[in-house]
Amino acid sequence: MAVQNGRDLLIKMDMTGNGAFETVAGLRASRLSFNAETVDVTSLESEGGWRELLGGAGVRSASVSGSGVFRDADTDARARQAFFDGEVPQFQVVIPDFGTIEGPFQITALEYAGSYNGEATYEMAMASAGALSFTAL
Repeated sequence: MAVQNGRDLLIKMDMTGNGAFETVAGLRASRLSFNAETVDVTSLESEGGWRELLGGAGVRSASVSGSGVFRDADTDARARQAFFDGEVPQFQVVIPDFGTIEGPFQITALEYAGSYNGEATYEMAMASAGALSFTAL
């Protein structure tokens, strides 16, 4: 995989609940991370005293975060409403030259900031709230 522009990693939100995805406006930085909890099945009979893990078990999750410039666009309003209503809308995370992750996420943090002589900024964090799919490019 060749070197990619960071701006090409996109977070898209389903705006209407019918699959109309739009890129979340104003983002300057975004991050996607996957996690898998382990199930330790180590016992006294474990070879050499090494830890053993149960394959295919445990909870998998993903988290997405982004920060950027507040633009008061439709996507900002939709994200804010989803947060206050406790909705779990569909999101897509487009990873350039790799693929697209899609599934339900809950917005778990929404933060706005601004300085006297600077732009208004925001940060948003989301946690997966169900099964995710991956479509390779």
